[in-house]
Amino acid sequence: MNRDWENRLAARPLLPVVSIEDADQAVPLADVLLDCGYASCEVVLRTAAALEAVERIASNRPELYVGVGTVIRASQVGEAAAAGARFCVSPGFEPGIAAAARNAAMPLVPGVATASEILAALAADFHFLKFFPAMASGGPGYLESLAPVFPEVRFCPTGGIRSGNLADWLELECVACVGGTWFVPGSAVAAGDWEEIRDLAVAALTAATKILEKSVS
Repeated sequence: MNRDWENRLAARPLLPVVSIEDADQAVPLADVLLDCGYASCEVVLRTAAALEAVERIASNRPELYVGVGTVIRASQVGEAAAAGARFCVSPGFEPGIAAAARNAAMPLVPGVATASEILAALAADFHFLKFFPAMASGGPGYLESLAPVFPEVRFCPTGGIRSGNLADWLELECVACVGGTWFVPGSAVAAGDWEEIRDLAVAALTAATKILEKSVS
């Protein structure tokens, strides 16, 4: 499988992880994210409207690289593909989901939290992995200790990351991007409070960009 999608996900330092309760909110949210400079987003499969939301974004705002998260069953890979998703994210590594993604030529970001799980993912030829739950699994220090053993792996940490600890993650060389909800809160999405989301999203991306600029200077 062509792995250009990995660079698409890592095109920005932040991956918005969004929960959409009403599919009518999908396109307005996509517009805000695009206006704020985001290149992709992950819509979690935790609501009844999630797949329709993905379909609306894929159909109306194809310039936003939209995927689905919280994939916990192999059948969801096909459902995501049918909705127009460009990638899938799973909270763990499960061979059935991995096989379904491979059969559908669907990019998959499996979740890992231990060295054994990373080894299993590598054995199945997955090199772009979600480190989840990032803070509860040991935080940036733990991932930093694992990374030298797996130099070919790029990580997208997600879970418990906020503005206050963002720099600790982005400064790690093994981190390609960081997933989060703090700048796209579900309550604001449900309320259609696009100004709040715009303010949070701009602030988060600006902070992330400055962190990266400082780390390479």
